[in-house]
Amino acid sequence: MIGESAWLSALPPFLLAAAVCIVAVPLSMRLAPRVGAVAHPDDERHLHAAPTPRLGGLAMLLGYVVAVVVFGGQIQSRWPILAVTGVVTLVMAIDDIVDLIWWQKLIVVVGAGVAFYLLGISITSVDLPGGHLIQLGLVALPVTVLWVAGMQVSINFMDGADGVAAGVVAIVALVAMLAAINRIIVPGDLQSGVVILSAALMGVCLGFLVFNLPPARTFMGDTGSHFLGVVLAAITIVGIAKVSVGVSILVPLIALALPISDTAWAIVRRGRAGVSPTTPDARHLHHRLQARGMTPMETALTFYFATGVLGCVGLAIFGHRKILDVGIALCALGVAAIFWRNHRRLQRLRREAPVLPGEPDGGVDVAGHHGAALESLRHPRDPD
Repeated sequence: MIGESAWLSALPPFLLAAAVCIVAVPLSMRLAPRVGAVAHPDDERHLHAAPTPRLGGLAMLLGYVVAVVVFGGQIQSRWPILAVTGVVTLVMAIDDIVDLIWWQKLIVVVGAGVAFYLLGISITSVDLPGGHLIQLGLVALPVTVLWVAGMQVSINFMDGADGVAAGVVAIVALVAMLAAINRIIVPGDLQSGVVILSAALMGVCLGFLVFNLPPARTFMGDTGSHFLGVVLAAITIVGIAKVSVGVSILVPLIALALPISDTAWAIVRRGRAGVSPTTPDARHLHHRLQARGMTPMETALTFYFATGVLGCVGLAIFGHRKILDVGIALCALGVAAIFWRNHRRLQRLRREAPVLPGEPDGGVDVAGHHGAALESLRHPRDPD
């Protein structure tokens, strides 16, 4: 009954956050050109075809604030979370307008973690296997700052393809909500608040996806990516991480394994190239998938499937044993989709391949000379 009650409590903030975001996104799209917050195509990071407004994060912030204010009365930390999230989002909106210097943005990213720590939202202990609880003491500050900053940077780096960041965070928020539901002892406890926070985050993500799925009509910009990172960090610290950091922190880490690993590799890659880790490029995983021939929608779905499967693994570790069945089903669905896509693409390439003299109409010898040409079409060379 507790689980059913938790699901019912998640529905109103989810719907309200989604509705407010859907209404607010067109307003942000009108505002963006007037203040210069428009992403223009370039060869570094923005590979879209036309100038696109990039203040969608403001609509997401509005939807989240409204939902949490209306339905989050039981959450003791809601005002600190909303305050820090609001400041970070508004400063990053300025960045989307005037392009702040990297060190100015770094102050904001690190400052969010420091602010959470000072407001009592921090990772204070680690529960190791065997029931050994280690109090972090003074180390709690750098650990909290690293967690909050890492979330922001990972989501920001992932936000380079239509629909990817919002969809992935929506799935991770669902994973966090399921983990919290599994830990509710009595209605109205700490984990019940995490359910509301996670539901509101899912709502704004799905509301924004109405306008951000390929081909995207608007972008969230740094405004939105840092909003998502701060909120996700706060949810994991306030709820799941407070239960048992040693195990529960694995849930968002595993679910976000794809963007986190991509972020780590980007830092290493840029370091080896002798450039700043903040230097933008078009060599993130989503860029490479598209360079290999995936459409923007296929790229987004690939991230969704991977995040869903990894989230199921994280939940299984956290205690949701039956969730592995969902993970297996997602794996099977993903593999089937890949085979179907490759089959359709191969058929299209065969139809479009020119017929040379001496060859029968309607076919190309894929095992011979023309097979090599067809293979090169199936796997175009990575421009990086």
